[in-house]
Amino acid sequence: MSTEEELTKSLMIDSQIWLTDDVDDEEVVLELEKQYGLDEDFLDEIVEEPPKNRPRVVVIGRPNVGKSTLVNRLIGRREAVVQDTPGVTRDRIQYDAEWNGKEFILVDTGGWSSEKTGLIPKISEQVQIAIDQADLILFIVDANVGLTEDDESVVKLIRRNKVPVILVANKVDGIEAEAQIGNLWSLGLGEPFPVSALHGRGSGDLLELVIHKMPAESRIVDQLKGPTKVALIGRPNVGKSSLLNKLTKTNRSVVSEIAGTTVDPVDEIVMINDEAWNFIDTAGIRRRVRESSGFEYYASLRTQAALERAEIALLILESSETITDQDRKLINLVTEAGRALVLVFNKWDLLDEDRRLMLEREIEMDLHNVKWAPRVNLSALTGWHVDRLSNSLHAAYDGWSTRIATSKLNQFIKEFVAANPHPVRGGKQSKILFATQIGHKPPAFALFTTGLIDESYTRFIERRLREEYGFIGSPIHIKVKIRERRKR
Repeated sequence: MSTEEELTKSLMIDSQIWLTDDVDDEEVVLELEKQYGLDEDFLDEIVEEPPKNRPRVVVIGRPNVGKSTLVNRLIGRREAVVQDTPGVTRDRIQYDAEWNGKEFILVDTGGWSSEKTGLIPKISEQVQIAIDQADLILFIVDANVGLTEDDESVVKLIRRNKVPVILVANKVDGIEAEAQIGNLWSLGLGEPFPVSALHGRGSGDLLELVIHKMPAESRIVDQLKGPTKVALIGRPNVGKSSLLNKLTKTNRSVVSEIAGTTVDPVDEIVMINDEAWNFIDTAGIRRRVRESSGFEYYASLRTQAALERAEIALLILESSETITDQDRKLINLVTEAGRALVLVFNKWDLLDEDRRLMLEREIEMDLHNVKWAPRVNLSALTGWHVDRLSNSLHAAYDGWSTRIATSKLNQFIKEFVAANPHPVRGGKQSKILFATQIGHKPPAFALFTTGLIDESYTRFIERRLREEYGFIGSPIHIKVKIRERRKR
């Protein structure tokens, strides 16, 4: 018996008990890891806990009092966009937070102002909505500036809702500054709590107070039921926020003619055909991150972070414009992140027949690597065909979640190899001994082989897998593990 035959027999005898439909594929992975040295990089399973109805802690205040800096301090990571320019945060943004085992949602908001110019009224509207949905409010004031008319106006908003409030005096960097916050008692919100968001002073004590004052669960009982997370991504001003507003039937996101108005991921539960989805609106990715300055730079990073949080990426493309390098870059980000993908061509209803034919040719040439992604042609402005998103989102999620029983997968591989043997390289022909699915969301497969496998051959396997099992809307990862000869 040849060495290759011995290897094949050894592997298949040890694994034959796993080749039944009633055995969990995860058990197969663990057994293969134990027997054949399957390294940890192959394990791509993530077990998600059931969603919790976590309380919402909303951070509010007038512009540039340090709200986003404090948010970053409280969540322990730099996620909120921070810049010295007032008004950088424009929408209400939510972040997962935890302290001493207590989980909650921390909501950052734009600066509330009584001014009526530019985007300020829209930003202030978002603040009012956030207050309406709050379980606990952190009202931030600048201790160095003292009380302003806008501070007093915010207090009036707070009192309408009868929600617990913690008055936070920010930028208190020493004992002298702390002695000057006594005038904040006049707001009638209780004792001001001194912190320095920039330096971290008092942040731990503030978190202790937060978990003491917040309820065990949110009063908004239907705020989170575990809907699928969908990241709205695309170049600036292609209609992402307009689509979100159409779906929610509200001005949930600040929309302006100015490209890049949204600079943080914006979460919203929306209903499509009576089903909930968690949509995340993001700032548009520009040509090069390094060309963006200030908040645009950090917003580009936030878009990538949104992909990590999402399960499906909804890529918005401008139908009237040529598919660009930025669009292709976004597709690469999606596939590298292992997220399901749906392509949306906005403003399709405005195209004439010539442009539609030209665009179809562009799609065939420029998006050939994601032929598996479902596509929706719609108008975010009018709502034309927006309801068609539901079927495409479902198809993409189902493809992303697909599992193949080990027995069926190996039968498929056996038939594939018999019909399409690997090319001979250097007088040797690599063979696939065994295959197993090592992950889903996205689907990932491990091939145990006798030698190197050509990249073109693995792409061929991927195409045949898609023909056989679908995987609509999902990237597929195939990893090759070359079997080493066992020591006797």
